[in-house]
Amino acid sequence: MPRAIWSGTISFGLLNVPVKLYSAVARRGISLREIRESDGSRIRHRRVAEGTEEEVPYEEIVKAFEITPDRYVPLSKDEMEALAPAKTRAIEVQDFVDLDQIDPIYFDSPYYLGPAEGAEKAYSLLAEAMEESGKVAIARFVFRNKEHLAVLRPSDGVLTLTTMRFADEVVPPSELEEVLPEGKQKVAKKEVEMAEQLIDSLTTEFDPAAYRDEYREELLALIERKAEGKNVLAAPAPEEPEATRAPDLMAALEESIAAVKGVDKGKAKARKAKPAAKPAATKKSKAAAKKRSSSRSKPKASK
Repeated sequence: MPRAIWSGTISFGLLNVPVKLYSAVARRGISLREIRESDGSRIRHRRVAEGTEEEVPYEEIVKAFEITPDRYVPLSKDEMEALAPAKTRAIEVQDFVDLDQIDPIYFDSPYYLGPAEGAEKAYSLLAEAMEESGKVAIARFVFRNKEHLAVLRPSDGVLTLTTMRFADEVVPPSELEEVLPEGKQKVAKKEVEMAEQLIDSLTTEFDPAAYRDEYREELLALIERKAEGKNVLAAPAPEEPEATRAPDLMAALEESIAAVKGVDKGKAKARKAKPAAKPAATKKSKAAAKKRSSSRSKPKASK
């Protein structure tokens, strides 16, 4: 059973709801070690002072801000602690907004919020009221010595909390000259219509289980084969797809739509190729069959 990693209270107006925070994700990454290839010796990293290669104990290390190359402003542990946000246990709701007003680029890490003992009714009240209103809450709270902005929303009767990035942490596209170096390009209306048609043909219901971490699966399979002593040949690197040039856009769109339609037709033919189920016999047909069988089984009368 998942364990709570933080406990606090959701506060808005005069309502306070004690809650517990649970991680909403289980990381499935594969942990790899560094070893020396020749003999398998484990590689360990040490904290050393530059220039002397002398190992430095952790308690002697402090944070510093680099103002120019090799010039630092050191910050003592006491100074860092004095600046740390107050360790409050409140998730302070500041506003309620519509979820579709929040650009997903602001979302960071997801968590579940569960009720603390004795707070089940207040928790259910808040979750149901938010569900009925269609609103989500914007809140602030301190977690792991850092102040976070977060969005609270209900999901099947459970409150979720997703930490968010602050506005000044998100780089606006206008500052990225490489994104559109020559400005927004003009496209023909026909090209837009064809692109929309391709999007429509590929549109489906979102099913998160349909998407797998294929790299992780292949890496695990490779590790298992090597652990069993099997020889593994390196697969050739896939060819990089060539960028579609402006004059070829329409042709590429038309071919893509035709390919999708071809796949759909293939699925339809496969369905038609299946043998049709035999119709269920009616009472009348069953009786007729029985009569025929009976007449065939009777012996002929001798003359």
